[in-house]
Amino acid sequence: MGLKLLSTGIPGLDKVFGGGLPEYSFNLIAGPPGAGKTTLAHQITFANASAERPALYFTVLGEPSLKMLRYQQQMGFFDPEKVGTVIRFIDLSREVLSEDPAALLDSIVQHVEQTNPAIVVVDSFRTVARACVGGDTELQAFLQRLALHLTSWQVTSFLIGEYSDSEMHNNPVFTIADGIFLLSQRKERNSTVRKIEVMKMRGQATIPGLHTFRIGPQGIEVFPRTMSRLPGTEELPERRRVPLGVPGLDEMLGGGLLTGDATLVAGPSGTGKTAVSIQFAGEGIKHGEPAVLALFEEHPEEFVTRATEMGFDFEAMVRQQQLRVLYFRPLDLSADEILHEVQQAVAQIGARRLVIDSLNGLELALSPSFRDDFRESLYRMIGALTGGGVSILLTVEVTESFDKINFSPHAISFLAHNIIFLRYAEIDGQLRKVLTVAKMRRSQHSPYLHAYEISSRGMRVIAPLTGYHGVLTGVPRPSHLEPAGLPGMTARERAVLDAVQALGEATAERLAEAIGIGPPALSRALARLVELNYLIEVQEDGSVVYRSIVRPLGR
Repeated sequence: MGLKLLSTGIPGLDKVFGGGLPEYSFNLIAGPPGAGKTTLAHQITFANASAERPALYFTVLGEPSLKMLRYQQQMGFFDPEKVGTVIRFIDLSREVLSEDPAALLDSIVQHVEQTNPAIVVVDSFRTVARACVGGDTELQAFLQRLALHLTSWQVTSFLIGEYSDSEMHNNPVFTIADGIFLLSQRKERNSTVRKIEVMKMRGQATIPGLHTFRIGPQGIEVFPRTMSRLPGTEELPERRRVPLGVPGLDEMLGGGLLTGDATLVAGPSGTGKTAVSIQFAGEGIKHGEPAVLALFEEHPEEFVTRATEMGFDFEAMVRQQQLRVLYFRPLDLSADEILHEVQQAVAQIGARRLVIDSLNGLELALSPSFRDDFRESLYRMIGALTGGGVSILLTVEVTESFDKINFSPHAISFLAHNIIFLRYAEIDGQLRKVLTVAKMRRSQHSPYLHAYEISSRGMRVIAPLTGYHGVLTGVPRPSHLEPAGLPGMTARERAVLDAVQALGEATAERLAEAIGIGPPALSRALARLVELNYLIEVQEDGSVVYRSIVRPLGR
């Protein structure tokens, strides 16, 4: 028979505890002043106290009960009707000042036997140890007597103390306790971060490590450092192709993206990363896939206005629960806090697409102490969401370089299933935008660089840049196929001819994958090239293969 578990009433903490708090356990809440120990104990007490399960809260030379309650009543968990009825606050300062451990213990025993509570809290027990007990031997004896009483009464108890790491070794309090919860707060620059660690909990498989928590108007909320899949997505979803939403780019991607993929769109400022994000979310909603936008740079109103100009009514989509827009700008957030809010929004509307715009803004929104964990947290989030079939599009700004390609300044490109690389190039005296699909797992994709344009309707991919070499250097050079040497062709027909020469020979299907031209346009181009005697058709194993019968100039 398993242990009966009590809910703590604190979002996220039951998950850290492995399902809840064991009933009748003897627990220690430790940490420095201001870490949130009293708030934690209050929230658990108010969540569990009832007429059938009353609670006793002993205060010892700490904050007076009235002062403590004056501040706690502002919290959302506080219920004034429970105070003095199902939760009684008892001041033990007189017994402590008498420096008589026996009198203190007798007072606790008397109140417990009179009330028969289910929950007992002693705040602060460290004061008891300092004022009433002279040495470790006496402290051990006092603790054993107190623990014996608490266990025999079948109560769930909490001792609160201000202990440092150095004081936890060889301390009898930590030996006897069933559960030990260490709270801490760390200041770095202008931000403060609170964390909780379950150092010990008998009978429970807890989540190890430090977990961020925040004290807000509703009380404490814990953000576990591990993320599970969304409810109902334990089985691997069927993978299928879905359109990204950018004309011409889906053809380059072999027909679209695979569901459950994470796609990284990398490029310098002004190359259209946000336009891709809008089209990705809007196209998904058109096909019955709700979306979540996590914005870290552009204000939601500006983002929605731009989407409206591109033909997507994001305001109506939000009202219809097809779209959720999250906006993060604080500089003291934890990665787990952001990622849990994103996952919660995805679960609430059943989103199948997620946009994070951008990773640069996400990193800046974090408290400095969390930026070292940026990649780890992102890895956990991507795994949890894509494992449930959610398609993710992440944007990242990179600095232009003419001697190397940087897909991300964060070294996180390995997390992405697909990478779309945007950049500028100077062609014929004009600054042109070009893109390429640099990576696509488990799928064929076009290896060619394509020019694209951005208008009020969004991004549109146009012809492949097959007439140039060195496009990624930013200063491309014309290729060996000169217009004068190959008369009578359009730019598209030249692109098809270049592709056939690069591949040696190819079927129409292979050419469509390679250069991203749709079947009707490709068929017309191939027919023209055959008519102009630039290509020949050869029947091989029931398929038509195209081969070039021209030679580039200079060869």
